[in-house]
Amino acid sequence: MTRRSRRALTALWAVAAFGALAGSAAALERPIYAAVQDTARPPIGWVSFCADQPRECATSPSTPRDVVLSPRAWRDLVRVNRWVNETIKPLTDLDHWGAVEKWSYPDDGYGDCEDYVLLKRRMLISAGWPREALLITVVRDRKDEGHAVLTVKTDRGEFVLDNQVDEILGWTETGYRFVKRQSQSDPNLWVSLGDGRPAVSTAAPR
Repeated sequence: MTRRSRRALTALWAVAAFGALAGSAAALERPIYAAVQDTARPPIGWVSFCADQPRECATSPSTPRDVVLSPRAWRDLVRVNRWVNETIKPLTDLDHWGAVEKWSYPDDGYGDCEDYVLLKRRMLISAGWPREALLITVVRDRKDEGHAVLTVKTDRGEFVLDNQVDEILGWTETGYRFVKRQSQSDPNLWVSLGDGRPAVSTAAPR
């Protein structure tokens, strides 16, 4: 299959998936926003990443914003998620760097879950998405192992970009236990997460 064919199939899948999302009454009945609780300690990987690349973390507090999930925005999410998942090859930090935990951009084509997240976040920000809606998130997966995903906050709820699956899911559909994530107002401030409850959202067009 050619690259053009893959892009066309991805676009068609994105349109169909967005249509299913828009028509899902059940999705609208579920709590769609995770409950933000107390301040949490940032992951050591994020702290080390900021020490290694201080310019990436040199941001000022800002007003939280959610994205208006238009068909175009959905296509962006699908495209970025699939491209990164297909392009980057999985490799543990121990095999890659000889370290138990190291967050970095997978510029050499290899990385683990946090590195996938960092690249997706960077690509979406470069495409004009607000940083405040793109939150690095720590979860426990279905095997109760630590894992990182990218939470995207939108006016239709919170969606997860995950290197383990190509499909973009609502956070309640992942089967994960959500532990903590970046604050919308400050990426260097982390907050713990609890059970989902409806919350007020400030949507901003992208």
